[in-house]
Amino acid sequence: MPALVSYTATLPIGEPAAAYLSGLPDAERRRRRTRRGRRALGSWRHAVLVLRWFLDATRVAQLAADNQISSSTAYRYLHEGIDVLAAAPGLHGALLAARSAGHSHVSLDGTLIRTDRSKAVGPTAKVDLWWSGKHHHHGRNVQVVTAPDGWPPWTSPVRAGREHDVTRAPGPRKGRLMGL
Repeated sequence: MPALVSYTATLPIGEPAAAYLSGLPDAERRRRRTRRGRRALGSWRHAVLVLRWFLDATRVAQLAADNQISSSTAYRYLHEGIDVLAAAPGLHGALLAARSAGHSHVSLDGTLIRTDRSKAVGPTAKVDLWWSGKHHHHGRNVQVVTAPDGWPPWTSPVRAGREHDVTRAPGPRKGRLMGL
């Protein structure tokens, strides 16, 4: 077999976000009292594995090969990373943390995560649930609350792309969300 070609790549995400993500599995490992040296990947490489899957849609088989772990271990690490992200603080906790950090305000913005693999009948037969009329593309809508420095302490669950940002905004008093 000929020699394999190695290359380096850069993920389109800031290092602080990756560091935050790498801290989540660390906290979970401490909570579970997992001993040091018992995991195939450290927290940083675990975070990069999850980020590559989210941001580059890297196949799990490729993630396993790149990290010299089995596919089943790569799947387990991927799902552990998704689980710790899903268990991150809710909106109320994020707003309380922003208040206790002394932030005078937070910002709310939404984004459409484009996809070509989703299509479902919406409220009526001719309406596609995942089609965003605003963006003219299929996708999922995610809302993000950010602190004044741009750090996102909260993201919403994924919703259908046809839901507009204002409709998707959390809480019963949408106008009151920004003022802490």
